[in-house]
Amino acid sequence: MDVAGRSVAVGRPADVPCSEADDLESSGHTTAVVSVDGAPAGVLGLADEVRPGAPATVAALTALTGRAPVLLTGDDHRVARRLAAQVGIEDVRARLLPEDKVEEVRALERAGERVLVVGDGVNDAPALAAAHVGMAMGGIGSDLALQTADVVLVHDDLGAVPSLLALARRARRVVIANLALAGTVIAVLATWDLVGHLPLPLGVAGHEGSTILVALNGLRLLYSSAWTRA
Repeated sequence: MDVAGRSVAVGRPADVPCSEADDLESSGHTTAVVSVDGAPAGVLGLADEVRPGAPATVAALTALTGRAPVLLTGDDHRVARRLAAQVGIEDVRARLLPEDKVEEVRALERAGERVLVVGDGVNDAPALAAAHVGMAMGGIGSDLALQTADVVLVHDDLGAVPSLLALARRARRVVIANLALAGTVIAVLATWDLVGHLPLPLGVAGHEGSTILVALNGLRLLYSSAWTRA
């Protein structure tokens, strides 16, 4: 753009070589070079801050799933490795375009993994859609990420991710238990009626009673203690 009759541009160090940018990138910063009339005039060094609780979240997810999280990012390798080292992530895949993130997710799925993607940016939306479950940050997330994700964390609390995963697993166990209970009751009542004589009041009581038990068992997930336990 023109400023006071001079051409000012902001671009990548690859477009405008600058030794200071190399030094900043070596220390794990994302850089942008400001040039005036085609000559470097300044360097912007940007560094992401690790969210509070991120290392604890990574540790909790690793313990819960038996596998350490994978970092998918469009940042430079050095920047990504610096951030990953701070939170305890070893598998870092950097300089990824949105379509590259999708391919990484699909590669994990082809390997038999169940993939949960957590993101908040526009570039994360395709990966959120490609994963088995996409989780977006509600406060800072882009509109596209929020619309694409299956789950939205309203308070942007990373610590809720492992808790939510644990609660979802418990909910799955409750559903399976409810199906087993209802199926067993129906099988017993049907067998009783086929081989003998099932009184109608007893059949109604057995069927409706199992329905009430299933509902009460599911309602246990709404207690605050269920979230605390998760």
